[in-house]
This record gives sequence, C-alpha cells and structure tokens, in this order.
Amino acid sequence: MKISIVIPCYGSESTIEDVVKEIIETLEKRNNSYEIILVNDCSPDNVWEKIVQLSKQNPKVKGVCLAKNFGQHSALMAGYRCAKGDVVISMDDDGQTPADEMYKLVDKLDEGFDVVYATYGNKKHSGFRNFGSKVNDYMCEKLLGKPKGLMVTSYFAARRFVIEEICRYRNPYTYVIGLVFRTTNNIGMVPVTHRARKQGNSGYTLKKLLGLWMNGFTAFSVKPLRMATMSGVVFAIIGFLYVIYILINKWTNPAVPIGWSSTVAAIMIVGGVILCMLGMIGEYLGRMYISINDAPQYVIKELTDDKER
Repeated sequence: MKISIVIPCYGSESTIEDVVKEIIETLEKRNNSYEIILVNDCSPDNVWEKIVQLSKQNPKVKGVCLAKNFGQHSALMAGYRCAKGDVVISMDDDGQTPADEMYKLVDKLDEGFDVVYATYGNKKHSGFRNFGSKVNDYMCEKLLGKPKGLMVTSYFAARRFVIEEICRYRNPYTYVIGLVFRTTNNIGMVPVTHRARKQGNSGYTLKKLLGLWMNGFTAFSVKPLRMATMSGVVFAIIGFLYVIYILINKWTNPAVPIGWSSTVAAIMIVGGVILCMLGMIGEYLGRMYISINDAPQYVIKELTDDKER
C-alpha cells in the first residue's frame, strides 16, 4: 500500500521541515511506500525554497508552487491531482496535526470506512478559530448533510476512489468537505492529540473564513435559495396580517391616525428582505458565470519534479 501525504503550505518556512521529518520517521516505522506532496500556496515567506531543499534531500518529497494564493482547499486539489497513493492523508503545515498518529487514521480505514477524520478532544486553536470551526460544523450539518456528532477537521485520510471523485470537480469555488460528503457517507472518526502552534498565527482571516463558508453555502446546496424563498413567504404573511390589523383597528377606532413611521418601517423591512434574496440569487448567478468562464481552481507555476506535469 502506498500512502500520499498532501500538505498545503502557507507561512510555514520555520515549521515544515520538522513536520516532514516527523512524517518520514513515522512512515518508515511501518516500511510503507510513500510520497509527500507539499503545495506552496504563494506563501509570503521562503517556504518554497525550503520545499525545494527537502525534495533534493529526499526524492519522495515533491513540491508544487502555485502562481498566486488560491486558498487551502484549492491547494489541496493541486496536491490531490499529483498524488498516486492508495490512501491520501491531508494535514496541516504548522505541526498542530500530529504526524506520528497518522496510522490511527489509516488503521481506521481498514475497518471499512472510506474517509476517516481526526478528532480533537482539546483544540489548541485561538478562540476565533474555534468559533469559526463551530460555525463551519453547523453549516455542514444543515446544508451538506453531515451526520450529527461527526467532527470535520483538516486532518483526514481518504481512499483512492474518494480522491479520484474529488478531483473530478473542476469549478473554481473549491470546498473539499462538501466534495467528501458528496462522494460518500461511510465516514469514521478517530481521536488524536491537537498540538499548540509552534510559531506564527493561523492564515485564516475573517474574510477568508467567510469566503470559505460561502463556497460551502453555494457550491453544494440550494438550501440558501429555499431559505430565501421561505423568508419571503413568512414576511409576506406578516405583512398581510399587519394590513388586516390596521384595517380592523381603523374600523373599530376611526380616530386612530395611520402613522408614517409604521409605513416606513414596513417598507424598510420588506425592502431589506428583497435585497437579501436578490443578493443570494446574484451570488449563485455570479458563481455560475465565473465557472462558465473557466476560472482556474489554481495555477501551477513550478514543480520540483517536472515529470509531474
């Protein structure tokens, strides 16, 4: 069995060498055939030079350099298309995902699962990242059909057929979690240790998290459109009941003045709902337009091994 490790790299010049060293030590204990694919997501530091150096030291380490920052999930897609392993493991570049516990995921696959996620009893992320993870988890449950209780993380192992199906997705708005749930429901979990970050901060800003959630909202579900429709129906009913209330109130008490404040408030509420629904529809249409124009998921600038082209 050959194992492929795919790691998106961003701002990890000082950590990636230790991560790769730990991966190699762990894999060689089981004497497995392996490859390590490091994808430089246009990192602002010198991580690409570090990747090139690692690939020269070990031919099983391969580097992919993207022309611009496309985001973690697009970087994963670039790595998946280079991976040739029977099992593909995705993990982080900062050392927080324990490479020495990767065989917990691999052994869990042997129980018959198609995908196995690592779960953390005590996350060492910042409060902001933990909040973002909870929002993402809730969204996956409601929109993507994630089983309740299943923890989704960036550390997971998948069988070859799952990765091949994921790689069939060619649109620019990549959301790997949605692609996994679209492929299989046979998903397991295994607890691992979550380490504290050695250096630096998370590359996920609020803007990037919102963009990632929007990918999950719009790329794999029409439920947001249905929610917008239901919101319109609800507010239409409220408006109709409010009109009845005004008429009855006027008939029973002719002296009651009909104020402009309530009219303006109603217009503002209804107008806001309409704009929200139009914005949601526009988001879907805009993404369809960009996808039709063949916007790339990623652009490869350089490879450590030109044979991978």
